[in-house]
Amino acid sequence: MEGEMISEVLKDCFVQSFQNFSTKKAITFFREGKVETKISYHELDSDSNRMANKLRDIGVNKGDRVILFLPKSLPFVVAHLALQKIGAICVPLNPGFKKPEMTYFISDTNPRLVLAGTDQGPMIKEIDDKLPLVVFDTRKPYHEIDFFRSASDKAVRMEISPDDPALIIYTSGTTGKPKGAILTQRNLVHDANNIMQIWEITSSDVLCHALPLFHVHGLCFALHTSLMAGASVLMLDQFSPRAVIELLSKKEGEEACTVFMAVPSMYARLLDYLGEKNLDFSHMRLWTSGSAPLLPKDFQRIKTAFGKEPVEREGMSETGMNFSNPIRGVRKPGSIGLPLPGLSVRIVNPETFEDVVQGQVGEIWLKGPGITPGYWKKPRETEKAFVNGWFRTGDLGKVDNEGYYYLTDRIKHIIISGGENISPKEIENVINQLDDVAESSVVGVPDEKWGEKVAAAVVARPGSGLKPEDIRDFCKKHLLSWKCPKEVIFLDELPKNTMGKVLKEEVKKAFRT
Repeated sequence: MEGEMISEVLKDCFVQSFQNFSTKKAITFFREGKVETKISYHELDSDSNRMANKLRDIGVNKGDRVILFLPKSLPFVVAHLALQKIGAICVPLNPGFKKPEMTYFISDTNPRLVLAGTDQGPMIKEIDDKLPLVVFDTRKPYHEIDFFRSASDKAVRMEISPDDPALIIYTSGTTGKPKGAILTQRNLVHDANNIMQIWEITSSDVLCHALPLFHVHGLCFALHTSLMAGASVLMLDQFSPRAVIELLSKKEGEEACTVFMAVPSMYARLLDYLGEKNLDFSHMRLWTSGSAPLLPKDFQRIKTAFGKEPVEREGMSETGMNFSNPIRGVRKPGSIGLPLPGLSVRIVNPETFEDVVQGQVGEIWLKGPGITPGYWKKPRETEKAFVNGWFRTGDLGKVDNEGYYYLTDRIKHIIISGGENISPKEIENVINQLDDVAESSVVGVPDEKWGEKVAAAVVARPGSGLKPEDIRDFCKKHLLSWKCPKEVIFLDELPKNTMGKVLKEEVKKAFRT
């Protein structure tokens, strides 16, 4: 298949693609919805060579950790590619992190260098004024940034093996301290090859990239895959419903997109922006959704608004992409789809570690070439995460008789009330059936009598007039009484991380106020 890579080293895969598609536009960067910079595959190769040589000159070597604390920008992309050419370990971090968070990340990774934006640089100096720091003004047009321009554009010679670490991606940290998942060269190349294969990504594709770059979704699933396939990337500096819709509406020319990858909260904002408008997106071949669950009713809304069923998939920081609904075949709303090539899956009883029968709920265990070798400097957490080579995802799920998988909950979110185990997801699925409910989050809150009681935070659609008793009455019709929410509150929005995952601990706090 076109674009599939033989090497198991990222640098080799990127260089092969850069040479094969040298004259083609690789990335068009949009700032506030307008084209700022266009860069070809040849320029991307030359500039990342210059950046690699410049970083070598200031002391960055193979195996060194380098933190990218930068806004979404071309310098971020070029620096990431340069680090792969050196064999250094890229540590991309959310540029919105606060000082206590960055203090932890710096302590945990012991970086050789931090590349930061102008807003982020002063914080790094406050944390450690002796830590090597390079500040980029990413608000400038890319070609005005001269940090690496005078360096040699000759390729860096570096022996890199498939098992060498390439990335440290920190888990969301919805509970406890974030853990740095190590992703090797082999992990990342396997992941990109899988996505190119199952989603048929080729050099004829044009991706609308509106995701952050500090997460596996935007960096690996979207950017790595597109660059290795020789596709064109239209990269927005930030997600804006208006800018995305304007771009996706273009049907002709080099800005006519074919692929869009997003999280459910982005789709929700796009649908709200569209309202009753009826636009033609027939030129788009692929709409994907992941990083958080997509409600079945939103699956239908996306199909109605954009003209095609979305492809729902599942992945993790520790594993890359694991499951996807097929692009040719049945896409089941609410299902994460089928296992990707090379992935072995078990569903086990999390207490006995024995496989459950098909259709029963258990913990999803994974084994395959995309799985992390472990967490950075956390041997105890790494040991807990694996059983005889199987990675424990912490996700509860089941498989149907056609091999499609479903996530039912996270083990750590299970509510124990009066000795009964209650799945928040089951209750959320009932509440979300109400037309006047946009979304909901169910948590367990302390209760003197039951240990924990079921509590529901609900986001109602504007003008709905929903009351707590409406939620409780509806649940009583569909659930056993002890599963029904004992407390219901309404919120304007659910607290979420940058990838749209609900922060359950923050939801719990709403019941204490």
